[in-house]
Amino acid sequence: QVQLVESGGGLVQAGGSLRLSCAASGIIFSINDMGWFRQAPGKQRELVATITRGGLTNYGDSVKGRFTISRDNAKATVSLQMNSLKPEDTDVYYCNAHISSIGRPAGDDYWGQGTQVTVSS
Repeated sequence: QVQLVESGGGLVQAGGSLRLSCAASGIIFSINDMGWFRQAPGKQRELVATITRGGLTNYGDSVKGRFTISRDNAKATVSLQMNSLKPEDTDVYYCNAHISSIGRPAGDDYWGQGTQVTVSS
């Protein structure tokens, strides 16, 4: 059973920083793209950042220059360093990964349970 477990959310004042982490576990053959998305109640899930296995990154326009995504392939983890946080960054953040596992060589998309980030003004 493949799982993604997130950690690191919380409450921070505007201008502050938080770091989110996500670890994949289970019988994993390979992890392709990994990323972070966020979603507020009643809104569509929004891209925050993605990173390929080789380290190529892509960011949503609203976080460019403030957030940095990274991954450790050996540890099957992906992290999101969030700096200069704004109240509009308040959301539930979800980890995502495309993972090939036993019996599933083409891979599937997996999601974490979500972690709340709240930025106060």
